[in-house]
Amino acid sequence: MNRSLMTALIGIGTAQFLKIPLEYIQTGEWHWEKFLETGSMPSSHSASCSALSTYVAFKKGLGSIEFGISSLLSLIVMYDAMGIRRQAGEIAMAVNKLDLQVERLSGEQPGVYHHIRHKKLNEMLGHLPREVAGGAVLGAVIGTISYLTEKK
Repeated sequence: MNRSLMTALIGIGTAQFLKIPLEYIQTGEWHWEKFLETGSMPSSHSASCSALSTYVAFKKGLGSIEFGISSLLSLIVMYDAMGIRRQAGEIAMAVNKLDLQVERLSGEQPGVYHHIRHKKLNEMLGHLPREVAGGAVLGAVIGTISYLTEKK
């Protein structure tokens, strides 16, 4: 099996799993669905990319083409998680709020009907910088462990 791919996948799985107890610490309730959701702490995208880049750095060296490619990929993914995906989540919050306001207003106007959506837009698409940083640190630890435990 490809050790670098497995390292990245372990980064995703570990980050997704950790979301469950971290959510419990915050809310006092178990939310098992967090394992399959996007957003929140830690970023699994950041964890997977950081795990891959760290493993590749140890395996191939900081001057290697492989490290350069994996690092660039990591930066793009982390930027996207904090930027574009985060903005999309904020837009979803605004649309959900607007939909509720229009529903309330249409109830006050005779003859006006508004069909409210049954399913809200997903608001947890992106990450806060600390969530991306948390995923990156987790990934670096996983990448290091993967390299150190590899049979030479």
